Amino acid sequence: MKPVTPSLDFGRDLRDLHTLQDKVAWVPGGYGGLGEAICWGLAMQGARVVVSGRDEAKALRLSNSLKDAGFDALALPVDVHNVSEIRDAADHVVTGFGSLDVLVNCVGIQIEQPLQEVTEEAFDEVYATNLKAAMFLGQAAARHQLAGATDGVTWGRQVHLLSVRSQLGIRKRGYSAYCSTKGGMALLIKQHAVELAPQGITVNGVAPTFVYTELIRYIVEDPAYHDSLVSRIPVGRIADPKDVVAPVLFFCSPGAGFVTGQTLYVDGGITASQ
Repeated sequence: MKPVTPSLDFGRDLRDLHTLQDKVAWVPGGYGGLGEAICWGLAMQGARVVVSGRDEAKALRLSNSLKDAGFDALALPVDVHNVSEIRDAADHVVTGFGSLDVLVNCVGIQIEQPLQEVTEEAFDEVYATNLKAAMFLGQAAARHQLAGATDGVTWGRQVHLLSVRSQLGIRKRGYSAYCSTKGGMALLIKQHAVELAPQGITVNGVAPTFVYTELIRYIVEDPAYHDSLVSRIPVGRIADPKDVVAPVLFFCSPGAGFVTGQTLYVDGGITASQ
């Protein structure tokens, strides 16, 4: 194999490391607390954003807000429990915008049950939403990314949202289903990454700890729980949505083309100290 000579034209090559201008980004779960912030971040970097999820009204509200702000956006309903719907939705992304360059999977749930009380129904629901959906969202996106090769060159980015619980258990809480599915996602990312790397498609994960969104407001505004939580975070605060948006944008960017199969823990130092 002929060695590849690195480019040394830094004035040209460094200019567009972070732009997503005219790239099409599909964001399942995009109207949730983190998903919404990610959609805005993608749009501000020039991406055409497809906001997706089961609640079409919520997806439409966010896509309209993005369009009102001057960005290119589309709402697309999808139930990730249904593999056929996932595949149809990916097809509609391409029909609506012409390509599917970026997948940011923000889908995820937790049903908390102590080990002794975990039900098959609850475990299956968390598995289907977190791990199975990640598998088939990645597959659906990859099929279009591979089909969109120009002159034999493919460009694609896939990013999945995980959690520090993909690496750590949690004491005194019933997280069997959540931890096992998020841990499975971390290895799924590695496998998809090595399968797609030769075609120029990267697959990575961003794994935050608690992020201050409406979903957990009731938790973090409990002084006792807030103080207990913050005491375990070396940085000494709860994450803000923008703390997660920035790493997601990096993994989606042209500048991350040599980074794949990685999970970045956005946790204020928790996994460095536990």
